[in-house]
Amino acid sequence: MTDITNESSSLNPSRIDLLALAIKRERQLAGLSLTELAKRAAVAKSTLSQLESGIGNPSIETLWALAMAMGLQVTRFFEQPRQQLRVIRADEGMTAYTEAANYAATLLADCPAGVRRDLYRLKVQPGEVRLSQAHLPGTVEHVVLCSGSARIGPADEPVVLHAGDYISYLATVPHVFEALEADTTAVMVIEHP
Repeated sequence: MTDITNESSSLNPSRIDLLALAIKRERQLAGLSLTELAKRAAVAKSTLSQLESGIGNPSIETLWALAMAMGLQVTRFFEQPRQQLRVIRADEGMTAYTEAANYAATLLADCPAGVRRDLYRLKVQPGEVRLSQAHLPGTVEHVVLCSGSARIGPADEPVVLHAGDYISYLATVPHVFEALEADTTAVMVIEHP
């Protein structure tokens, strides 16, 4: 199964190792043996053993089956430490492919426990820069640029994004959104603690 890729055609081994550690960590936290988890997820024990050893690339279906068998969101396997600024270009990121269709899913951000998320669709025109003041401590903004281009992020270090790019940043400092093309559109998610 060669179903998870990164920016390039092959997965960086350190990411497979992180995924392997996450699967094993969550299995152990759930108090399940390899045999029991494999049985619950309807996955071969040898396949699960290989995944926990960092061998092989699981499909979306395999990851989903393992997560459901442990009562988890599949994104638990991809959790990463919170960063102050994170940019994922349109052709980057850890992507998993399905076995049965031409379908690819790239995780841009997982939601920490106990956090509320608000979702917005934006349509912005060039001209006046949108300057937002600092939000409450712990607030994070996520933006996926859908069309056009824009300068987005902390006011002292905004990043130029193009269609398909993603950025997240702590919104606890003044931040900007400046459209660089007419009819620039984006989806924005604001996380509130």
